[in-house]
Amino acid sequence: MDDEVKRDNAPKGPPPWMLSLADLISLLLTFFVMLFAMSKVKIDRWDEVVDSLSQAIRPAPVKPNDEPLAQMNIPRVYRKPAMNLDYLSAVIDDAIDGNPFLSSATLSREADKLVISLPGDILFLSGGSEMTANAKQALFVLGGVLRNIGNRVGVQGHTDPRPLSGRGQYASNWELSLARAAEVANELKRSGYTDYINIYGFAASRYDRLPLLEDEQKRFELARRVDIVIEPHSGSGIGGS
Repeated sequence: MDDEVKRDNAPKGPPPWMLSLADLISLLLTFFVMLFAMSKVKIDRWDEVVDSLSQAIRPAPVKPNDEPLAQMNIPRVYRKPAMNLDYLSAVIDDAIDGNPFLSSATLSREADKLVISLPGDILFLSGGSEMTANAKQALFVLGGVLRNIGNRVGVQGHTDPRPLSGRGQYASNWELSLARAAEVANELKRSGYTDYINIYGFAASRYDRLPLLEDEQKRFELARRVDIVIEPHSGSGIGGS
């Protein structure tokens, strides 16, 4: 019982050795402070250390480089906007009416496209793709209108279903229709149209789409034609029709 009373009355606190340890730490801290106060700080070296730490903590933002990285750079291409087909139809209609050679051409709308149908009998010599002088002059007038638009343009050649007679330049209607479409496209290019022109040779594959006529020869004349197809959008990619 007496031992328990003595232990309860004993003073409470840290052990004595911790006092000596605290004194030692205080002396060491004082010693290092004194050494630092006696040393000379190199300002230039200090600035380098601060700059290095600043870059590591917060790097400077990288400025975008507008210079091309590739050896071959594609230049910016300006493309004219596509023209409204209703307005374009009125303009082309005036151009056709003002040219006697184009008076037999027809202007129609197919789905969302504008189609100018040129009779092949007045454009080319029979059975070939050689264009007459009057046809070149008429296409130059028509090309002068088309070169001011940004719409995609295609040229389609058609023939009647009868096989070619004799030993002509072309072995089939397919070759003839494609050659005639290419010749019309070249004339439009010569008139100043600079965009890409898609060319197609359909031969008589679309003959069934023509209206039925009592005079079969008249239907053959309608089949022998070259269509200039104008699409409502711009661009020079190859597209179907």
